[in-house]
Amino acid sequence: MTRIAAAMLALAALVWDPAHAQDPRTERAPAAASARPSDSQSAPLFESHELLTLTIDAPLKTILDDRSQESVERPGGLSYEDSEGNSVRIPVEIRTRGTTRLESSICNFPPLRVNFSHAEAEGTLFANQDKLKLVTHCQDRRSEHEQYVLQEYLVYRMYALLTDLSYRVRLARITYIDTERDRAPLSKYAFFIESDDGMAARNGWEVIHTRVVPPDALDPVQLSLLEVFQYMIGNPDWSAFSKEPDRLDCCHNTKPIGHPAGPVFSVPYDFDLSGVIGTRYANYVFEDHFDRLGIRSVRERRYQGRCDSRPRLDGSFQMLNRNREAMYALYRDQEDLEHDTLEQSLDYLDDFFEVITDPDEMQREFHRKCRQF
Repeated sequence: MTRIAAAMLALAALVWDPAHAQDPRTERAPAAASARPSDSQSAPLFESHELLTLTIDAPLKTILDDRSQESVERPGGLSYEDSEGNSVRIPVEIRTRGTTRLESSICNFPPLRVNFSHAEAEGTLFANQDKLKLVTHCQDRRSEHEQYVLQEYLVYRMYALLTDLSYRVRLARITYIDTERDRAPLSKYAFFIESDDGMAARNGWEVIHTRVVPPDALDPVQLSLLEVFQYMIGNPDWSAFSKEPDRLDCCHNTKPIGHPAGPVFSVPYDFDLSGVIGTRYANYVFEDHFDRLGIRSVRERRYQGRCDSRPRLDGSFQMLNRNREAMYALYRDQEDLEHDTLEQSLDYLDDFFEVITDPDEMQREFHRKCRQF
């Protein structure tokens, strides 16, 4: 028996008991999690949405030139001013990360991973953090790339309004200082993403490491919300069931959490190819998949939900309708989001809400285009 077949059989044993399906916002009792104790402790970094002002000093040229999946961590420092006006500097290790944005033809400043020592971070804003993803601005000289950072940050914030089974994020204005070459400091927006273990432990679960997740193993209510949300933002680049070709663990831009004996929940991340953002490089990256999805650009939505999710669509629509104004307020209140970006984003979301309030459009988009598994 292959490893994939064994994984499918193991998780297929979790055929869902509908009695266990709960509203994604419902608080759950903690399960026996395998996460380290520090992951379930207080995380002051993500307990506020106030903009951070930080400085990162490191050998940036060496770091940014290393674009391999096994890139080497390099020593640097992260500095900020605390609430009492004291300067705090934390030694960190930094490396590049990612897939699409790791390519030099797309980003001259790729996403980073910042590794904190628990001992060095103790008593600071970054207490109880370990390895954190940092979403960066991608291109130094194109102003729209900072708009992309703000837009992707807001997508994470929107999903977190709907369910606690989501990644928390913290926006920062970071000044980068290259310690190995004479270059003017560079100040750009970026945001930190909560760690996988931290997100899972906060919800009382653990990250599930498997190569595939059978559809029937996933919580059907939470899965429906995920499917509809991905349609709302026009994200074609995800799977809750299978892994990326070059990765060992499931899944593609979603993280399965829960308990090996069930339940299992799929938590999304990485939204830069979404139509609501419309990055300059999205169509170039995803064009080979357009025929498969029946779309011509990432701005064109295509529902990728299961046909088995149809009985739960109304509940997902209602949740999104209840939170519509709160989601729009995130955009309207976001400092430095340009007016054109704001209007384009809200117009794109308006189109979604028109679809889910029109019976004919709803039938065409969700019931006729759902996927059989």
